[in-house]
Amino acid sequence: MKDSIKVFAPATVANVVCGYDVLGFAVNEPGDEVIMKLTGGSGITITKITGDEGKLPLDPKKNTVSASVQHYLNHIGKPDTGVEIELHKKMPIGSGLGSSSASTVAGLFAINTLFDNLLTNRGLVPFAMKGEELACGYGHADNVAPALMGGFVLIRSYEPLDIISLPYPEGLHAAIVYPEVDVPTKDARQMIRSKVLLKDAVTQWGNVAGLVSGLFMKDHDLIGRSMTDILIEPTRSILIPDFYHMRGMAMEAGATGFGISGSGPSVFALTRDRETAESITVQLKKHLSTLNINSLSFVSEVNQKGPVVLD
Repeated sequence: MKDSIKVFAPATVANVVCGYDVLGFAVNEPGDEVIMKLTGGSGITITKITGDEGKLPLDPKKNTVSASVQHYLNHIGKPDTGVEIELHKKMPIGSGLGSSSASTVAGLFAINTLFDNLLTNRGLVPFAMKGEELACGYGHADNVAPALMGGFVLIRSYEPLDIISLPYPEGLHAAIVYPEVDVPTKDARQMIRSKVLLKDAVTQWGNVAGLVSGLFMKDHDLIGRSMTDILIEPTRSILIPDFYHMRGMAMEAGATGFGISGSGPSVFALTRDRETAESITVQLKKHLSTLNINSLSFVSEVNQKGPVVLD
């Protein structure tokens, strides 16, 4: 059994417009890296965190990576295992791209690999959800499931947990733009209405079913028609500069659909090819610069692998 490992885990786009807390997909970049070492001592220690500007706690009880790893160790009957963790943030915190998820998934994949894969990646999802609960107050799976399993996923049920891998059209790309404005996940969740009109729920159900059907049928037009959210987006879009203008620009440039990634402020467009995705990111970044807003952009196919060992 190896005693050290370095792991990369990918960012994710959660919700995918109409699928609040039940749909998500992984992307190739950005992501986070974890270096993990088994020691002869006892307990988990976080020895280093980089790329977080001092925002993340070194206390192993308060950090999503170490907390999730501890749940895993408790589960396999080795709660006092000595573990040293280095976390290297390679993506912005609070971006809406599953930053806490990527860190947590990297840590869980690392410890599971060091223990000769006692659990499948799918089996790690409940432990990763514990990290999301610590990060934002609610253990949702629409980031951690695709980060662990790769691809496009549907969380059909939380109790009991039922996760389904979905097919998608070949060549499907995501154009992602992160405007550097602050939208904390907890605050974004608290803005959402707790009750909705039945007629709005019916519309949303139809769009979720249409999106899943479009993915199965590899029908870009159906995917695009279904990427409409009347429950969450109207509220969350208030926090994102010029959201509807950017959506109009993306759709005019050939996007299949456009929406908020997770709780924002990142936005994304699904496209039929890389060229369209790259064109959209250039246009959106240029527009944000006219508003004096710095931004980062990423273009990626859907990531099919999930976390990987780097060395």
